[in-house]
Order: sequence, then C-alpha cells, then structure tokens
Amino acid sequence: MRARRSKPKPLRVLIADDHRLFAEALEAILGSDERIEVVGQAADGEQAVELARKLGPDVVLMDVSMPVLDGFEATREIRASSDDVRVLMLTGSNSRADVDRSRAAGASGYVTKDRIASELVATIVEVTHRRLP
Repeated sequence: MRARRSKPKPLRVLIADDHRLFAEALEAILGSDERIEVVGQAADGEQAVELARKLGPDVVLMDVSMPVLDGFEATREIRASSDDVRVLMLTGSNSRADVDRSRAAGASGYVTKDRIASELVATIVEVTHRRLP
C-alpha cells in the first residue's frame, strides 16, 4: 500500500492596502487557490508592520501608497524584523522610480494592479521559492 502524500501547507499571506474593497477583492482572488491562506488585512503601513510581526506571514502584499507609513517604509521595517518574509509591492503605477524604491526597501517583487488577476498567485508562489538576498 502506498503512503499518501500530505498536502503542503498553504502560503500565509497578509494583505496591506488602504482601499477596503480592493483588499477584499484580493482576498477573494487568493481565497480561491488552495495554495494560499490569507491570514490578515492591514489598512495602513503601521498596521501592516504590526500584523506582519504578530502573524508571521510568508508573503505581505503591500500597496505602495499607504497612510500613516508608506509601503516603502513599511517594507523596510518588515524586512528588518524578519529575514523570511517576502514583500510584494502592489501599485497602479509602472514607474521605474517606484520599482527601484521597492527593491531598495527589500521587496521581492512588484505587481501592477492591472495585472493582479492574471499574475498574482503565480508571483506569490514564485517569490516564496526564491532565495532572499
């Protein structure tokens, strides 16, 4: 008799976006994939840092433009407190400056909001299998 393979644990994702409806749409998209478990939502950068420390997600989806603490600074703080968490920046902009600032802050990737439905899950899975710098 063959041993059954256990399913891998889902990737734990924290959503950080100040637009509630957009965050809920993200959660619905991600919730339809068994490889992903949404563990929380943050409405500002400071809350994202606190929840990342408390919940220990594998990936934080971070909006660039966040109140209280912008996405770049929140990413710096999250990455400074955990070597294991990946941060994917989310934005409506495809600005080279934002991409560069995201990398400098320690983000593992960058996804524009117009490409989320088609690329987000694959990008989350990809960055969790890539070694961090």
